[in-house]
Amino acid sequence: MDELPDHLVWDILSKLHTTSDRNSVSLSCRRFYSLDNDQRYSLRVGCGLVPATDALLSLSRRFPNLSKVEITYSGWMSKLGKQLDDQGLLVLTTNCPSLTDLTLSYCTFITDVGIRHLSSCPELSSLVLNFAPRITGCGVLSLAVGCKKLRRLHLVRCLNVASVEWLEYFGKLETLEELCIKNCRAIGEGDLIKLRNSWRKLRSLQFEVDANYRYMKVYDQVAVERWPKQLVPCDNLVELSLGNCIIAPGRGIACVFRNCKNLEKLHLDMCIGVSDSDIVALVQKAKHLRSISLRVPSDFTLPLLNNITLRLTDESLSAIAQHCSQLERFKISFSDGEFPSLFSFTLQGIITLMEKCPIRELSLDHVCSFNDTGMEALCSAQNLEILELVHCQEVSDEGLILASQFPSLSVLKLSKCLGVTDEGLRPLVGSQKLELLVVEDCPQVSRRGVHDAASSVSFRQDLSWMY
Repeated sequence: MDELPDHLVWDILSKLHTTSDRNSVSLSCRRFYSLDNDQRYSLRVGCGLVPATDALLSLSRRFPNLSKVEITYSGWMSKLGKQLDDQGLLVLTTNCPSLTDLTLSYCTFITDVGIRHLSSCPELSSLVLNFAPRITGCGVLSLAVGCKKLRRLHLVRCLNVASVEWLEYFGKLETLEELCIKNCRAIGEGDLIKLRNSWRKLRSLQFEVDANYRYMKVYDQVAVERWPKQLVPCDNLVELSLGNCIIAPGRGIACVFRNCKNLEKLHLDMCIGVSDSDIVALVQKAKHLRSISLRVPSDFTLPLLNNITLRLTDESLSAIAQHCSQLERFKISFSDGEFPSLFSFTLQGIITLMEKCPIRELSLDHVCSFNDTGMEALCSAQNLEILELVHCQEVSDEGLILASQFPSLSVLKLSKCLGVTDEGLRPLVGSQKLELLVVEDCPQVSRRGVHDAASSVSFRQDLSWMY
């Protein structure tokens, strides 16, 4: 090994991807130690960083070419030592000139002062802040002003980010390509319009409102009417994920639906006010959709907006079936099993979708309309590889037996289904049809019943959900 030239050793080290392997090799000799230091581009540290500032200084000097750093204090307690603070972040930015990707999770000691230090990282293109309660909108604004190359920004549970001037600034820059805002209580759906021209560059948007905080408030028609109506140019948007949002016709985030011609992934989770017209308008433009996930509020939910209905019907499914010829993944979930939506998607609507679209993965959660007839219809689903049924109580052994006849099925997941037993899985036992079978919390299915029903089997039975 001593006779190998550096470039060959460098190539060998590049093949080692786990930190433990790299650490072991670097300790074998001084030469490997030195070469590994130069080639180490990523670092993940946490509660063991004690004292934090000194340890980070030592690590950043040892690994001078660090470009990706993740610091997480999940599970931190005061007895574990002081967390990384603003001074520690200054040390990191001063000694890591190549830093492009930074993640800070549960770093509760960092304030706006520390975030301002990131302005000295000219190459920073990605920042994730997960639960940073002392950071405000002023800190995010200083980041927007200083980090001109920032393309990816995630703000998760940053509870004090109240002002939205930073959104307006990013709107002027037109640099953001991926934006994620989750459970930042002071930022609402109407604020996203302030991105203005930045929508042109945006490829991924994830926006989620804190459900507990949202439902403590009363939203009436007057409040919604303050949201602007605006043409939002979002031709480059590939992924759209919205959670606990209010969708008002032609206002706020609803302006996005009619302009996403390149959208591939859509996820709507408990979005109140989504109507068939919204889905129809979206799919008429977004003909490249590959994945749709809908988690729909039940018919019995908390007070809604005046004059706005939340119910989606087969009209949406028909539009999806007609326009989404590339759809591969489809998931429907209803939020409340005790009060299921009886007048939403019908069995025929789901069957029509399966007939028209090349669905590879189908997931149905609390869909009371899906039954043994639906399972029979899936026997002709040539592309279906993954089927997940959760709380589908109308499916019995008579329908489950038919799973062995699905042409391409390789993964079957059953959870909390009361109507299926070991008998329904019997045709799969020893058939070598399935690569993976997952059975969770189905009271009439035993461990013996799933044995040898797939190449890999996962079984769990916790029946506390029934009581």
